[in-house]
Amino acid sequence: MIGDRFIEVPYRMLPGETLDGLLEAFVTRQGYDTTDTGEGMDGWVGELKRQLERGELLIAHDLETETTEVMTLAQWRAFGRDLADDEEEG
Repeated sequence: MIGDRFIEVPYRMLPGETLDGLLEAFVTRQGYDTTDTGEGMDGWVGELKRQLERGELLIAHDLETETTEVMTLAQWRAFGRDLADDEEEG
């Protein structure tokens, strides 16, 4: 958890359709080429599920905006640093 605003959501708690939608949004936002896997979007969703299982990705929920995002660990850590910097300035 980052502060009291963000919580990590265990991916296994999400219904399959919801998880797939979040992963598809992540693929689109990151600009992945869906032809890379030979299986289109389904191939990327499968790969990202394996990354979630290995702990390379996580799902974060913002309690303030009520949005949920998939992030890499590097994005999560950078986000936490940025948030801490903002709180120090504020």
